[in-house]
Formats: sequence, C-alpha cells, structure tokens
Amino acid sequence: MALLAGLCVGGLAHAGAMQEPGVGEAPSADPVAQAAPVIEAPKLIQRVEATYPAEAMQARLEANVRLRLKVDAQGQVTQAEVLEPVGHGFDEAARTAALQFRFEPGKRDGVVKPFRVLYTYAFRLPEVAAPPSPVAEQPPEPPSTAPNVGGDENVIEITVVGESAAERLRQSAEAVQVVEMEQAGFETADLGKALARTEGVDVRRAGGLGSNTRISLAGLSDDQVRFFIDGIPLELAGYGPGLANVPVNLVQQMEVYQGVVPIRFSADVLGGAVQLVTDQDVDGSGGAASYELGSFDTHRLTASGHHLQESTGLLVRAHGFYDNARNDYPVDVEVANDVGKLVPARLPRFHDGYQAGGASLEVGYVNRPWAQRLLVRAFVNASDRDIQHNTSMSQVYGDVTGAEGSAGTTLRYAQTFSQGLTVDTVGGYTFRRSRFLDVSTCRYDWYGRCFFTLPTGGEMESRAVERYVNQHTGFARFNASWIPGGAHVLRLAVAPTFVVRTGEDRQLQALEQTDPLSAARNVGSLVTGLEYQYDAFEGRLQNVAFAKDYLQYTSAKKLLASNEFLDLSRTPHEVGIGDSLRLRLSPALTAKASYEWATRLPRPDELFGDGLLIEDNLELVPETSHNFNLGLGVSLLPGRFGSFRANAGGFARLADQLITLIPQGSFSLYQNVYGARSLGVVGAAGWTSPGQLLSLDGNATWQDVRNVSSEGTFGDFKGQRVPNRPSLLANASAQVKVADLLRAQDELLVTLRSRYVHEFFRAWGGVGAEETKRRIPSQLTHSVALTYVMRDTPTKLSWTLDLQNLTNARTFDFYGVQRPGRSLAAKFTLER
Repeated sequence: MALLAGLCVGGLAHAGAMQEPGVGEAPSADPVAQAAPVIEAPKLIQRVEATYPAEAMQARLEANVRLRLKVDAQGQVTQAEVLEPVGHGFDEAARTAALQFRFEPGKRDGVVKPFRVLYTYAFRLPEVAAPPSPVAEQPPEPPSTAPNVGGDENVIEITVVGESAAERLRQSAEAVQVVEMEQAGFETADLGKALARTEGVDVRRAGGLGSNTRISLAGLSDDQVRFFIDGIPLELAGYGPGLANVPVNLVQQMEVYQGVVPIRFSADVLGGAVQLVTDQDVDGSGGAASYELGSFDTHRLTASGHHLQESTGLLVRAHGFYDNARNDYPVDVEVANDVGKLVPARLPRFHDGYQAGGASLEVGYVNRPWAQRLLVRAFVNASDRDIQHNTSMSQVYGDVTGAEGSAGTTLRYAQTFSQGLTVDTVGGYTFRRSRFLDVSTCRYDWYGRCFFTLPTGGEMESRAVERYVNQHTGFARFNASWIPGGAHVLRLAVAPTFVVRTGEDRQLQALEQTDPLSAARNVGSLVTGLEYQYDAFEGRLQNVAFAKDYLQYTSAKKLLASNEFLDLSRTPHEVGIGDSLRLRLSPALTAKASYEWATRLPRPDELFGDGLLIEDNLELVPETSHNFNLGLGVSLLPGRFGSFRANAGGFARLADQLITLIPQGSFSLYQNVYGARSLGVVGAAGWTSPGQLLSLDGNATWQDVRNVSSEGTFGDFKGQRVPNRPSLLANASAQVKVADLLRAQDELLVTLRSRYVHEFFRAWGGVGAEETKRRIPSQLTHSVALTYVMRDTPTKLSWTLDLQNLTNARTFDFYGVQRPGRSLAAKFTLER
C-alpha cells in the first residue's frame, strides 16, 4: 500500500516550470524578456496512490523516486520518466501512479501551456500494529527550483511524502472517523464538546465541569461505548473516570469507531469505541502549557515537557493537569415562599464544586536496534466533587460528596522484526479508590439553608453512609502483525484483565452490622482476536475479516438474610465475527461497508453492585448485537473553487440482552431486560475556499432507537422509542481564517458553531396522556470563538476568547437537569 500526502506546490507560481514551446513558436532572443514571464505552475488536483512493491514491503524498505512528468495543456500526464532508479519495484510503481495524476493546467503569461515538472514520490512503510512512534517523522524538504540545462527555464520540484497516520486511518476499511485536535487545543472546548461535533455522536452532560457524562454512538451509550488512550482503557490510564478529565491539549487526535471495533483494542464493546491519541511527535526537547479561565469560577491548567537524546534514544516525558470549578451557574427551580407554597425562582447552584489533578512521568528508549520503544510510565490522579441534587433536581443536597483517585504504572514494548513481523505490547497495574460521603443531619433548600434537622445522618437515604471501595486491576495488551506478502496482513490480539474489588462502609461497621462491601470480589476476562487484511486491485479494494473470543470468570460472596456469605461464580463465554470492506471507486470517492456480531461482558459495577443502593447480580449474561455500517465519502483536493468533502452513511444495531438498572423497592439491580433496534442515517459536508479564508462544515444524525422485547420487564413497551435518546442531532460551523495578519505565519480565526438537539421523552412515550408526558424540549445553541495564533518556529502561542450559548438558551441533560447558560472563557497556550 503506497502512501501519499500533502503537496509542496503553494507559492511556486513565480518560480516557473519547464515549459514546452508551443507549435510554431520561436524562442525569444531578448534575455530580459525570457526572465520576465508570469508563470502559473500546474497544480495537482487528482492523485492516485501507488502500490507498495511486495518485495520492498516484505523487506521493510523505503525509497524516494524522482520523476520528470510531462503535463499537457489539459492537465494530463502524458509522460513519466524515472530520473534516478532505485530498484526493488519502486520505480515502476511510482511511474504507474504518476501517469494517472491529473493537474490543473499551468499558464504562461495567462495562456495555458504544456509543462514539465520534477516530482519526488516518497514511499513510506505503513504502521500496521503499533501506534505512531514517539519520534517525529522528518518533514519533507521544501519545494525548490533548479535551473534547466538550457538556461532559459526553471523546473518546479514537488515532493510527495508518506501520508499521515490520520489520513491512512480514514482511507482504511475501518468504520472510523478521525477528529484532528489542533484547533480544539486552542479553544476552551473539552473533549466531550469536541466529540459532540462529530456525526453519529451524542454527548449529554448532567451539569458543569466534572459532572456525569453520557456519550452515545449510533443510539447505544453508557458502558456500551468504551474509551481508550493510546490503546489503554481510559479507566486504567491515569486520567480519572471520565472523558472530560483528559486535558484536550494532551490529545493529538480522536478516533471514533462506530459499532465495528478493530481487534487491536481487545475490547468487548457493543456500541463502539473512542481512541484518544496523545502527541507522539517527540523530537529533541520541548514543552507546552495552557491556562483557561472561565465563567462560574472555572480554572484549567495543563503542562507537559519532553526530552529525547538522539544519540542514545533516551526519552523522558512528563505531563500534569489541574481543574477547579465552582459550577455556581443559575438554574430555574421551585422554592417554598413564606406560607410554604412552591413558587418558581432562579437561583445559583451552591454545592457543585469540582477539582481534579494528575501527573505522569514516562521514561525509556525509542528507535533502538533492539526496540522501537521500551517505555515505563507511572501516574497518579485524584478528583473531588460535590453532589448538588438527585437525577431529576427534585431533592437538594448540601453536604453529599464523592471522590476518586488512582495510581499505577505501565510498561510498553514495541519492535519491528524481520520478515514483516511487528509486536506492540503493554502491561500494567492500576489501583483505584473511591469514596462516597453522606453523613449530614441537615435538609437543605435551594437557598443553601439548613431548614430541617434529620433524626439520623444521611441526605440521600434513611441512614448515614461513609463508603470506600478499592479496586486493583492488572492488565495486558499484546498485538502482533505479520506481512507475509505485500497484499496480505495477519494480526493477533490477546488481552487478559483481572480485577479485585474490596471495600468498607464505616457507618455500618460503627453500628456493628454486617458490611457487604467487606467480601472480596473479583472478575477476570480474556479477549482474543484474529484478523486478516487483504488489499487487491492495486490497493483500490481493502477487506479486513476478523474473529473474537470472549471469556469471563466472576467470583463473589453474596450476603444472605442470615448474615452469612454464599460463594458464587460464573464463567460466560462468547464468540464474535466481523468484516470491513473499503472500495476506492475513484481517487476522490470511497465506499465502505462493515459488520460485527458484537459482545459486551458485564462490568464489575454491574455484577457486584456498589454495596448500598445497587445489589449484586452474578446471573448477568453478556449483551450482544448485530452491528451494520454503510458509508460513502468524497474528498476533492484544493482547486480553483476550493476543496470539498462530504460523506453519508447508514447504520443498524440489532441488540439483545441489554443491561439496565431496574428499581427494586429501596434498592436497584442491573438486569438483562430487553432487546433494542437502532436504525439511523448520518451525513456531513464541508467546503474550504481557496486560500483557506472561509470554511463551512455541517453534519446531521437521525436515529430511531426502539424496544423490540415482547416479554419481561419492558414487554408492555414493545415498539416504543427508548427514552432519553434524541432522534435528531445537527451541528454547523463557519470559520474565517486570516493569515499573516501582523506577522508572517500568524493566524486569526473566527469560528461560529451551532448545535441542535430535537426534543425527546424522558420516559416511555406511549405511557400517559400527551399533556402529561415528560419531555426535554428542542435545544438550539450557538457559540463564537476568537483565536489568534502566533507561529514563530519552534514556538507557538495562541490566545482565545470563547463565548458559549450566545442566546442564553435553556439546555438540559438527558434526565432534565438544567445545564449552564451563557458563559465566557479565555485560554492561553504555549508550545515549544
């Protein structure tokens, strides 16, 4: 598979090109006239990816092939001559691809003419199993001009290098969307907001910074969607429990996998996965920092630094972050007046503070003969947040708090061996401790007043709670790939995980009552995958077939009514299969189709409960789903009218045995309760003007998620929409970019964004009268960001002012909790 990327053509119009004299046209005898013509160089508008020679691929060879191309007045390449043969099949592959290129015709003094162009095609090996190397690729040599032998013309030299990892991923058969994060790093948006701009994705947050977040892919959400950072599950990577805890400036790109997840993640996933890729381009010494100040007393700080010793390959890298917010934004509530009657009021939240921080240090070696990477990473993080109310805002809390912290270490090794064998493996240990504290004897109102003294402690329940839960997790991820020939790739993934859960409820122990958290509970899982990739028709067709195996062992002691513990265990086993197909119909048009028989194993919290409000249920069985995706994408290279991109697709999720939290009187229980069918279509389009002055983008998602169970708890709701899932989502953005405003390479960005969420029901839509149905109204919000970027190699500075929710619209989470209104934030970033 050959690799193509950006063209270094811009700015060469006055450098000239090697022009073919027209028929009957005599060369001018005036040397001054010969030096003065106005030249508009040919611009490449259609490229064809060269096939990587099988012999060179197997031998892990790379090469640069220099060509002289003859481009006629229609922009067609009529001749391609190899100037410096390099062998191993590279010359023939580059020449074959170049003969299919299409140029925008070049002009001399405004007249279209044939041209000759020097062209360098750089073959770079694809990365098959390992993530991008921590060492930056050397940038391509800048375009240069060289005088022709004849002395009266110039030659434009174009260098084409290996395409980026992001572009390779987009062009693969995988059902993935790649979100570049450079601009998001300038802005004040966190990862949740950045992810919500992607089609097929819904992100709902139950409040301000640090609040619970629900992320849905194609209608499936919560634990049915998994998150990874550099291939490691997010909960084991040392960034805290949620997506918003990961600093946006530490993420280079997000990869969103819709329903069909590659085996390299070794994950039991039903709805899809989101991979966060941190900045891997490490070269020499450098650092970065950012500070954000926002409404509701919000402060966010990140810092990172690295040093790579080129002679020895020694790499030292560290990063840290700190977040703090009061989240005291106003909400519309009902409070009692002087006579005890409930009246509407608009009051600030008074017990919703959040703070979190963390740090990590990574040390090891990269790009050594004995290892592409050998890195040890240690991390620690902690978060603390106040809990303001219950899920429907009907009960106010003033002293309930929760906290969580984790620490751990990972060891990663990656190496490319002979015969096309690549290995990437990581193992680690994570300790997580969570605390829930509810011991107050006060009952609070929305004014923050203690208006009633409780007979016993505990605002949420009828007793005080001081609960601590410890979780020890050992894990490993082993990925290997082998290229037996240029068109074939075999991959293997093995991922064992073992979790031990312990805990205590100190209030129960003080009362000398049996503590259900004191029983040891553990769960082990092994996910194995095998994948075969085949490329045909000179890379136009790519097919990836895979199989997965899921094995889980659970063990727990259940507290009986007799205050005795009963040993229980369960060993579910499932298999899955899938296939992804990509067909390049033309250089600009690509079609994709994918399918997976997906499985999700129950999580520890679902199996073991939390020891208080959620009971254990070791009878849970894995969720399963038939996941289908279809897609068609078009991407036109920049031309006279700018560049255009668009994609459209459809999805189906036919899920069974979905795990849902069911109330059981004074406690709740996770159960396999119903099957669901999610059907939908997505579409996106964008246009960028010549010179990138204006960019317009928009996307929309329509989804229909319905219960299909005719028996069990939800049998009466068969055919009804599943609550708390909007049917229509849309995003739009417009950006103006002014370059070289005050200095060369500076940029001024003005970005306007809009988001629409159609109304949806909070409960089953078929229950109750129309006027009494609980629903979330349609929501339309707008934001504007003003960013100035100063690029002074190797330093980059940026300042941003971001005004969110311009119209101060009332917005809500998926259960009806009111979210912040209009807010203003400022952010400063520095990179070197």
